[in-house]
Amino acid sequence: MSMTPKEEGADVPQDQKAGWASFIKSLAHMTGDLSSMTAPPFILSPTSLTEFPAYWAEHPELFADISEGETEEDRMERVFLWFIATLKGQYTTRNEKMGSEKKPLNPVLGELFYGTWPDVEGRGETVLISEQVSHHPPITAYYVENKKAGVALQGHSGQKTSFSGTSILVKQSGHAMLFVTPKKTGKQETYLITLPKLRIDGIIWGSPYIELTDSSAIQASTGYGVQIDYKGKGYFSGKAHMFKAKMTKASKTIQTFEGEWTGVSNVGSSKGPVFYDADAPKEEITVKPITEQGQWESRNLWQKVANGIRGGDFEAAGRAKSIIENEQRQRRRDEVAEGTSWKLWNFEHVDSDPEFQKLVAMMNDKTQPTTEDAYVYSGEHYKQLLAGASAESAAAAPAPAA
Repeated sequence: MSMTPKEEGADVPQDQKAGWASFIKSLAHMTGDLSSMTAPPFILSPTSLTEFPAYWAEHPELFADISEGETEEDRMERVFLWFIATLKGQYTTRNEKMGSEKKPLNPVLGELFYGTWPDVEGRGETVLISEQVSHHPPITAYYVENKKAGVALQGHSGQKTSFSGTSILVKQSGHAMLFVTPKKTGKQETYLITLPKLRIDGIIWGSPYIELTDSSAIQASTGYGVQIDYKGKGYFSGKAHMFKAKMTKASKTIQTFEGEWTGVSNVGSSKGPVFYDADAPKEEITVKPITEQGQWESRNLWQKVANGIRGGDFEAAGRAKSIIENEQRQRRRDEVAEGTSWKLWNFEHVDSDPEFQKLVAMMNDKTQPTTEDAYVYSGEHYKQLLAGASAESAAAAPAPAA
């Protein structure tokens, strides 16, 4: 992107100019992954990455509505609609709330985030369980379920970052698996969701924002699939945050979609019927008060850091952050000395996922690995979903404990 409209560091607070210049200089000399790099205080977010899976369900009515689809094609389109609805929250929310993209807090190993969206008008309660399952590399695992609707999402994500000279490039690792028990058939369907790559622009002048790049896809066990291609400024209409997508079955294009994933998208062409308007209101997750949270829960763990960032007291935030990080380093040293390893709270690591292998083969995308490890939610209901349990037995399973 051209940087002629602004001077370097134009949006950086005056008292942070020196730190920002040093940060940019260090970026230019960094090689490999940037995930552990320390950013200047003013660009830190008060939110930990373990909270990010909540963006999958900030439109809980769309999540619940997937199982209401009358046909396989209808359900595939509902899955894609829900997916597009998640993007604005996941990748532009910090810009709207804080003026520019902020670097999330790096979660500690074992960090937890729990929350719910209430049952409104009979749609069912949606539950989120999120856990930091790896620190090096950073990986967050999550499980989202609306048991009444018969819809559950299991996934994990990590980030590998590099600097291109003017932008930070982020390759997201991992995938998500969506399990749907249609109300009409009661026969379980699964959907593999791959994750888009990110490009963080605006680094030089201190006003970062995210563009999605390249492609991601959704593949259903029914044979339907959607490929989404993302483009930013300089492509299609010259606007930021653009996408084009096509829904297919057996290599035949069934429908196309295009538009802004942060705005209005249309069916067929830019002049077709409105597919989704990203300005639709979203629902924030409901979380227990901090006073009722355990020591490993994100908002309790990072409370002093977050308060310092929000109040502009970056010195206090830095001190609190250092205490947490030093405690974690000591915990790891103690484990090495004792010959023990950290045990996950809610997830189990598996080297390969047979359902992933089946669906990625149907996707016929040579850029995707043919096998990939996963972090599987250890709740009994999810184990039944993996085993392809019937709608009746799944409905009788206990709800996951938040």
